[in-house]
Amino acid sequence: MERGFDKPREGCGVFAVAGRSPSVAASQLAYLGLFALQHRGQESAGIAVSDGTTIRIHKGMGLVPEVFKGEDLSGLPGCLSAGHVRYSTTGGSRLENAQPILGTCRLGTIAVAHNGNLVNARSLSRALQEEGAILQSSSDSELFLHLLARSGRRDIESALIQSMQSVVGAYSLVVLSADRVIALRDPLGIRPLVVGEMEDAYIFASETCALDALNARFIRDLGPGEMACATREGLTISQAVPSGKQALCVFEFIYFARPDSIIEGSNVHIVRKRLGEALAREYPVDADMVIAAPDSGISAAIGFAEAAGIPYDTGLARNRYIGRTFIRPTQEMREMGVKIKLNPISDLVRDKRVVIVDDSIVRGTTSAKTVGMLRSAGARSVHMYIASPPIRFPCFYGIDTSDQGQLIAAQLDTGDIQRRIGADGLGYLSLDGLISAVGTSKGLCLACLTGEYPTELC
Repeated sequence: MERGFDKPREGCGVFAVAGRSPSVAASQLAYLGLFALQHRGQESAGIAVSDGTTIRIHKGMGLVPEVFKGEDLSGLPGCLSAGHVRYSTTGGSRLENAQPILGTCRLGTIAVAHNGNLVNARSLSRALQEEGAILQSSSDSELFLHLLARSGRRDIESALIQSMQSVVGAYSLVVLSADRVIALRDPLGIRPLVVGEMEDAYIFASETCALDALNARFIRDLGPGEMACATREGLTISQAVPSGKQALCVFEFIYFARPDSIIEGSNVHIVRKRLGEALAREYPVDADMVIAAPDSGISAAIGFAEAAGIPYDTGLARNRYIGRTFIRPTQEMREMGVKIKLNPISDLVRDKRVVIVDDSIVRGTTSAKTVGMLRSAGARSVHMYIASPPIRFPCFYGIDTSDQGQLIAAQLDTGDIQRRIGADGLGYLSLDGLISAVGTSKGLCLACLTGEYPTELC
């Protein structure tokens, strides 16, 4: 967590269009799809488009509307596209790491966009360089291009299947060639990937909210180890590699996904409400009001309030116009920065016993400042309840929590954390409560909570 964030940060979002008609404006659709997935990555954005013979690409640092203007999209003709929004977990925040990543080999020109993290990226990179590969970025996503180029297979689908034998970790991948779009998911299904359809195009996306943005029909989740290939002729889905026990990242439900998305058949907002309800059952409390740490704690806070019979209200106002480039060059400005982003509604919380519900605590710095602000605004007491168990272990599958020394729950017990953040009470949802509330029959990756990793750590 070297960037100073106090929330888990997810790797990225992928989106692809496979038009069945030359009239499909794939770049326009990809722009809208990436806009819907902006919450999954704010560092860079990119779109690659094929007109059937030539792949063109435009990418840059910043949010989707910062990277793409009208003339940029008009310069990307074609009915096939692959797009990406990025938050870096492997590789730094630099333009050369922006995706899609484009390369040309004997299979043709290929663009790759990747959500996830390869745990064997370092050893793979070293082996490829020893064979003479020249790596243009520090992103593990580039490794897929090199594996494809070295596969020896005669078609891109077979080359991808062979490449999947060499990588370990999380990957939901969209691949664009001159005449097709291919989507694939790792054998454990750690990151989500869905398939949808419009009247004249197939759509692949990290979340269903991107399908909704285009009025596309949801077909199904791409399963662990599955590969989908879409051309003008149609869509085929096959089991590319054997799937193990599914290990979908539980933080997709807790924090990452948009509340309106549906993951493995479950609406994210409803799941988060159930997390809050379970939390209220585990921690009965006398209070005057329940508020949320906006925005990620809102759904759980509503569920907590309903289950506890305590009124819910908006106790913290969030400034939604703080951009990624907000600069705080002095210590005084850094301390003021939290209040610029978040400010209590004093007339509402004054003399009240306040419960604040949040989805997680990583370092505890923001939690401490939030509790302090509520006290300064006149709250009589502040209890904080967290709609997930403590994050005690690093993640190696695409969440930026790889430094265990930065995880407050790995260093302190709950009582010490409560004292550190200055709350009158602190409670985390139990692991059993979490699993029951998520309610999916599919397997979950709980590694950052339990230390039990679904793959070998290379």
